[in-house]
Amino acid sequence: MSETLEKVAVQTEESRTQTRRAFIKGGLAVAGTVMFTKAAEAAYDPKSAVKAYAGKKEITDVLTDGPQRRMLGKGIMSSTYSMPSVYEKEVRKRTLEWLTPDTLATISMTPIQSMHGMIVPNGLHFDRFHGGAPDIDPATHKLVIHGLVERPLMFTMDDLKRMPSVTRIHFLECPANGALEWKGIQVNSVQWTHGMMSCSEWTGVPLSVLLKEAGVKPEGKWLLPEGADASGLVRSIPMEIALDDCMVAYAMNGEALRPGQGYPIRLVVPGCEGNMWVKYLRRIKVTDKPLHHREESSKYSELMPDGTIQRFSWVQETNSVITYPSPDYKMSGPGRYVAKGIAWSGRGRITHVDVSLDGGRNWKEAKFTSVALPKAWTRFEFEFDWDGSEMLLMSRATDETGYVQPPMAQLRNAVGTNGVYHRTAMVTWLIHDWKGNRAGEIENVQF
Repeated sequence: MSETLEKVAVQTEESRTQTRRAFIKGGLAVAGTVMFTKAAEAAYDPKSAVKAYAGKKEITDVLTDGPQRRMLGKGIMSSTYSMPSVYEKEVRKRTLEWLTPDTLATISMTPIQSMHGMIVPNGLHFDRFHGGAPDIDPATHKLVIHGLVERPLMFTMDDLKRMPSVTRIHFLECPANGALEWKGIQVNSVQWTHGMMSCSEWTGVPLSVLLKEAGVKPEGKWLLPEGADASGLVRSIPMEIALDDCMVAYAMNGEALRPGQGYPIRLVVPGCEGNMWVKYLRRIKVTDKPLHHREESSKYSELMPDGTIQRFSWVQETNSVITYPSPDYKMSGPGRYVAKGIAWSGRGRITHVDVSLDGGRNWKEAKFTSVALPKAWTRFEFEFDWDGSEMLLMSRATDETGYVQPPMAQLRNAVGTNGVYHRTAMVTWLIHDWKGNRAGEIENVQF
C-alpha cells in the first residue's frame, strides 16, 4: 500500500459541521463503506464515444437479424410460475458452508450486488433458519393472543385476511450482517459482507389492531411472540415498539409468504433486528416483564469492552454500502463510472448520502435514484471518472434523526470486538491500478 493510501486512511474528515460531529460522537451507527484513492480527471464525452463507432462493422453485425428473428419463442404459459432467464443463473442466494454447515440451521444471503431498485424478489430474499422450514397448512393454523389482555383471542387465517390491512416497504436485516468482517477480512464479495438483508413489500394486519381487539391491560408492557417451528423462537418486544408500525404479515411482494419467510404468517417489526420478526407466528403473550435472560437466547446480548452486557438491542442503525464498483465486478478500464449503492436506517428515512473519492478527505453529495421511505432501502448514485490509478471510494449516510455513520475505528473503540451483532461498520474496496494481471480488480481491505 502506498504512503498516500496510508495517510488518507487515517485522516479525520473535517468537512462536516460541529453539529454533524456531535451526532457521530453521540450515536453509533454502522458504516457501509467502499474506498478508492485517487479521483481521475479524464474528461468524458459521450458524443465522441458514439462517433468512434459510427459506421464500424460491429454496428452492421448487430443490426443484422439474428436466429431469434427466424423462429418462434417459448409459449408464455410454458410454466405456471415464471422464472428468471437462464442467463441470470448466477444471481442466486448463497451460503457459506463453514459458517452454517447444517441446512436446518442456516443462513442464505441475498446477492445484493446484483439487485436493482428497492425490492428483492421473493426467490432471492435473505433467509435465516434455526430449525428448518415447517410445512404448515394455513387452513388449520391459528394465532392466539393471550396473557395480560381483557379478551384472549384466537384468529384463523381467514379471520386475519378479513381485517383491515396495510402494505409497506421495509428492509429486513440480521443484526449479524457485516459480522464476518468485524475482526478482519474473511470474504471478498458484497453478498458475504452485506447479504444478510433484503427489502420487500409487506402486507398484513397492524399489530395495534389485534392488540386493541384483545384489550391490553395497563400492566401489559411487553410482548412475547412465539413461532410454530422446531426452534420455538421467542423474543421480548416492548409495547411501544409493538404499537408503532408492527404488523402480522401474510403476504410479501404481492404474494403469500414463502416457507422460508414464515408462511403462513410472521411478525414484521420495521427497523429492528431480524430475529424479532418471528416467523411461523402462532401466539403472542402480553406480559408485565421481558423473558428472563436465561429463557431468551443470550446470543442476542452484546458483551461490551468494559465487561458489561448490553441485554437488549433493537434498532438497526444507519448504514450504507456501495454495490458497484465492488469485488463482484471487474472494472473495464479508465473512463466514466457510476458508483451505485444502498442506504438504510432503522430510525426512519435516509436524508443524505455523501461519497468520497479520496478516502474521506473530501465529500460530495450523492443523488437518490429511488424514493426515500422510512426504514427501507434508499438507492443512491454518484458519477466519477477513473484514470486507471489506485483508488478508494467511501459512502456515508445520514437519516432524518441526524444520525451519521461513524468510521469503523470509532465503532470498534466504543463497542469492542467481543460480539458479532450490530457490527456492520466500514467495509473497504480497493481498486488496483489498471496494469498487469490485476487490471481493474477490486479487493476487500480494511484500514
